[in-house]
Amino acid sequence: MRRLNFALVALLACSACNMVDVYQAQIDRATRAIESAPTDRARAAAYADRGRGYSDKARLSIARKLIDRDAYLRLFALALQDHDRAVALASGDAQVHFQRGLTYYDRAAWVEGVDSDRTSWFDAARADFSTAVRQDPSHATAYDYLGLVDEQTGRIDEAVADYTHVMALEPRLGKSRLADLYCNQGQAHLREKQFDLAADALEKSVELAGLADGCSCEPYNSLAYVYIEATGQYDKGWELVRKARGSGHMIAREYVERLEKASGRRG
Repeated sequence: MRRLNFALVALLACSACNMVDVYQAQIDRATRAIESAPTDRARAAAYADRGRGYSDKARLSIARKLIDRDAYLRLFALALQDHDRAVALASGDAQVHFQRGLTYYDRAAWVEGVDSDRTSWFDAARADFSTAVRQDPSHATAYDYLGLVDEQTGRIDEAVADYTHVMALEPRLGKSRLADLYCNQGQAHLREKQFDLAADALEKSVELAGLADGCSCEPYNSLAYVYIEATGQYDKGWELVRKARGSGHMIAREYVERLEKASGRRG
C-alpha cells in the first residue's frame, strides 16, 4: 500500500509538471505571436493569452509547491503586465477584459497562502467582468464569472441577476448556477433555523434543479427536512416526494418513513 501511495504521489507530481510545461508552451507561443502580430488587436489578444499562461503557471506551481510565494508574485506581476498591455491596445475588446478578470479571479478564489485579504482581487475581477458584459452582452461566460464573484462576495441579488442573464444565453448552465445559489442560501437559512426563509430558497432551487452531479448542492432532502421535521407541513412533504420521484431525485427513506408515520398515509 505504501508503494502504491508513493506511486500515486509521483503520478500527481508528474501530471502537475506536465501542465506547467503546457502553460510554458502557451507563454512561448504567445510571445512569438506578440512579435509577429500584424495589428494592435492581434497583439492585444496575444498579450492576453500570455498573461493567462503566466497566471495559470503561477497558480498551479504554487498549489503544487513547485515555487514559493515570491516566485508566484513575480509570475503574477508578469501576467498583469501583459493583461494591462492588452487592455491598453484594445480597451474596447470584451475578451481582453474578461481574460484579465480571470487572472484576478484565480488569485482571489484559488490561490492559497499568498494574500491575507483577497477583497481587492475579487473587486478587480468584478470590474473587468462587468466591463466585458457591458461591451458584449452576449458573453455568457463573463456573466457566469460575474455571478460567481457576486455570490462569493455576498452580493446575492446581483448574483441572481447575473445568473439570470446566463440562463437566457446558456439555459442549462444558468439554471444550474441559480439552483445551486438558492440551495446554498436555503441551507444557510436552515443552519440558522430560519425555516420560512429556508423553504422559500429551497423551493426555488427545486424548481430549477437538474440531477445532481456530485458537486451541486442538493435541495430535495433539505426541503424534506423543513417540511417533515421542522414545520410539519405534511401535504407539502408528500408533494415534494411525488416531485422527486417524477424527476429522478431521491429523498432519504428515513424522511419518507417519518412522513408516513406522522401523516398516517402511505407513499
